[in-house]
Order: sequence, then structure tokens, then C-alpha cells
Amino acid sequence: MNTLLAVVISYLIGSIPVGVLVARTRGINIMEHGSGNIGTTNVWRNLGPVYGLFVLVMDMAKGVAAVLIGRHFGGVETELLAAFGALCGHSWSIFLRFKGGKIVATGAGVVLAISPAVTLAAGVVLLTTLGISRYVSLSSIMAAITVPAAMAFWGMDTLYIIFGIILMVFVIYKHRSNIQRILSGTEFKVGKGKKR
Repeated sequence: MNTLLAVVISYLIGSIPVGVLVARTRGINIMEHGSGNIGTTNVWRNLGPVYGLFVLVMDMAKGVAAVLIGRHFGGVETELLAAFGALCGHSWSIFLRFKGGKIVATGAGVVLAISPAVTLAAGVVLLTTLGISRYVSLSSIMAAITVPAAMAFWGMDTLYIIFGIILMVFVIYKHRSNIQRILSGTEFKVGKGKKR
């Protein structure tokens, strides 16, 4: 019962569409601008870095909160199920008719609460990939791939590694349209003014 409660609460927290709410303060429906995504990158492109960074921090906070809630209600299993609940909430928000974002920031918050060291490793990979490719989407995918690898490298519990693999697959799945655009050469690159 405690596990179910943790998952439900975390799902509802994850469902809070921070990007949509922030954009509304500027009279913008962010789902109708740029890529249509509700996350940091699209908010940044359309409203500027201050708004984008705010969305990043708040979406990460949702992931951190989910892990802490799961920890409060139970053990590792509850913690990870609650984290997954928040990811599902962000991706399929009950407040957006089960539409949502690509879970990168919320996933980063989850990983940060689980292991700052793994988060640092993923962050280094993300920034390195971004510096080389200028693709935010590719950088996010590479960071997600780093998570289970780093967890395994540091000998973390098998359940965390399994969760890391699920998170990696989830991120790649949510970026499948970006992958297609990268292959076709039409994906947005940081530093280019044109919005996709």
C-alpha cells in the first residue's frame, strides 16, 4: 500500500507541466511553438535562458522529490518505482491529456538523488557531446547511455543498474523523432538561430 501511494504521489508530481505553466505567464502555449515539447530546450529557445533554466531546475526537482518520497515509504524497490512514476507523469501528464515531455531533466533529477557521481559522469558526457555535435537530443541520449554504464562501473546495486537501463531505453524511445531528424540532417543545432 505504501509503495502504491508513493507511486501515485510521484506520478502526480511528475505530471506538473512546469514548461507549460511558465510559458503561460508570457501568454504562450509552448506546445504550439518550436518543437512543441514542454521541456527545457524548447522553453529556452522560445522564452530565453532564464525561463529555460527555471524549467530545468523544477523538472529536475520533480525527479529528486520522487526518489525522496519512495525512500520515505519503503526500500530501494519503492524508491525506484516512485521514480518511474514521476518519469511517466512527466511523459504522460494527467494534466495534459497524457501528453508530456521527454523525461531528460526529470530523469536527471532522479539520478542526482540516487548518485551524484553518476550524474556528474552523465553530465560530462552530455556537455562533451553537445560541444562536438551541437545536438541537444544526441547529447541527452549519450548521457542516458552513460547512466547504467556508470552505475555498473561503480558497482551499484543490480536494481539501480536495471533502472538505469530502463531509463536509457525510455530516453532513446522518447527521442526517436529527433534521431530521424539527425539522420536526415534537419535536427536543430545549438548556435543556429533557426528553430525546428
